[in-house]
Amino acid sequence: MSEPRPKPALDCVTCGACCCNNDGNRAAGFFDYVEVHPGDALRKRSDLLSKLAIRNADRQVHLRLTEDGRCVALDGTLGVSVHCSIYALRPTVCRRVQPHSEECLSARRERGIDATAG
Repeated sequence: MSEPRPKPALDCVTCGACCCNNDGNRAAGFFDYVEVHPGDALRKRSDLLSKLAIRNADRQVHLRLTEDGRCVALDGTLGVSVHCSIYALRPTVCRRVQPHSEECLSARRERGIDATAG
């Protein structure tokens, strides 16, 4: 019996797929992607919130999305080189996504980013 192969490293700074509103949300008409919770550090930065966030119909604060569904705080080219402009202040929801999680792999598939590449 052969040893299980280790999972290839997934490099988040060449990906950015999880920073895009997923196909299921868009199909269902949900354009609120990343909620900024009251305890998140970003909530203490009104200067950044006014540029990067909106309130939805329920008055919840969410990060803005570009026309193509990317988070406005994401700089760069998906699958090539990306950078979160608010990484240290990113919301709790963003902090929960882990490489190799189903959410990560699903986002990569939706965006056409090879989950086996590192």
